[in-house]
Amino acid sequence: MADIESTLERIKKHQDVLGYLILSHDNRIIREFSALPDSENQHSVYAKEITELTAKARSVVRDLNPQNDLTFLRMRTKTSEVLIAPEKEYVLIVIQAITKDGV
Repeated sequence: MADIESTLERIKKHQDVLGYLILSHDNRIIREFSALPDSENQHSVYAKEITELTAKARSVVRDLNPQNDLTFLRMRTKTSEVLIAPEKEYVLIVIQAITKDGV
């Protein structure tokens, strides 16, 4: 448990991180952090939409190769980047800002 807490603290302290969510597979928010105002409503939207996107991406990966599975998904918009790590018991979502240098 200490490893998880230290990892979440490290993620939270990264200068470009706007927030993170840990979801159960039934789309329930287990843990969350946000540096944005009105994050509770926004987190619910992220949880719903990312869960659907992850399920679709996993389906595509399995259609291409039934022996394979989705391990990581990265989505970039004009203003932010969403990193999604679907695991067996949970889904980790990290939202980070796009910096001036494009990273």
